[in-house]
Amino acid sequence: MAEETSSFRDRFRGIPKSIGFIWTFEFMERFSYYGNQAVLTLFLLESLSFDDDTTTAIFHAFKFATYFTPILGAILADSWQGKYRSIIGLSIVYCLGHVMFTMSGLIGRAPYPIPGGIAQAKAPVAMIGLALLSVGIGGRKPCVSSFGGDQFKEGQAKQLGVFFSLFYLAINIGAFLSQLITPVLRNDVQCFGHDCFALAFGVPLVVMTLGTVLFVLGTYSYKKRPAAGNLLVLVTKAMVNAIKNRCNRSKGESRDHWMDYCDTDIYSPRLVGDIKLVLHVMIMFLPLPIYWTLFSQQGSRWTLQAYRMDGDAGALGTIQPDQIQVRRQSDYFKKLIS
Repeated sequence: MAEETSSFRDRFRGIPKSIGFIWTFEFMERFSYYGNQAVLTLFLLESLSFDDDTTTAIFHAFKFATYFTPILGAILADSWQGKYRSIIGLSIVYCLGHVMFTMSGLIGRAPYPIPGGIAQAKAPVAMIGLALLSVGIGGRKPCVSSFGGDQFKEGQAKQLGVFFSLFYLAINIGAFLSQLITPVLRNDVQCFGHDCFALAFGVPLVVMTLGTVLFVLGTYSYKKRPAAGNLLVLVTKAMVNAIKNRCNRSKGESRDHWMDYCDTDIYSPRLVGDIKLVLHVMIMFLPLPIYWTLFSQQGSRWTLQAYRMDGDAGALGTIQPDQIQVRRQSDYFKKLIS
């Protein structure tokens, strides 16, 4: 028993103090993101008066944007600003998106504090908020985890493994709690005679703002690596070079693979070989968009279906329709316990 306790402590020994700031920041950001996403569908349906199809389309366009912009965030961090500055800048954009979305929940006819109609003010402000959120959420996504990894020295593989385990745990705890809490705030608190979307969006705003401030407070404890170039950009350039050379090849010239036409005086043979391997592996990922398209229905069609069902769970109370998304985190905790 003593040996097990000692081994447990050893795994945490040597973890940089800066990791506490990064872990907490990620927890608060995930609470913010999933809290906003949980009530988004019903906000589009009830407050903006969109039909089911339009609501679903906007929800999935937002989801797509949050998973596309990580590419742009990674390029920004690796090629220009570095991870730390990119995280700070994109987190500010993130908070501005929350501000716009919270404002959209306060727009309406009297007694709403900000006068305006749905088409003239409420919907445009909400869409601007969604655009800012998608840039902030996705742009910072690839930066934070890798920035956390940068804090460790060589030979700290065990501590690095502990960090990423706790990092993933923080993501799921934040998501789990927010998807329970924000639907309750929306439904159980009445604002201006309706569901309080302003409060449901305002809480994630406050949490993300505090998380960003906390991250900044840890500034002097971080190891900050300068931008050193983005691998995706390098790979893209090498592929373009190979395509150009193949198109301009001599008549009758043939090579085993089209990447073999890449100029190895400019790009290393190892890089060319790695790209060929990646292209082969990518075939395995072709079905993934189908999986994620269905998985993301929890936040759109599942929620819309639950909206029209009786959520009475007897002694457990009433399950809110936007709490149906909690299931994905409950599956994670089952795996964690088992």
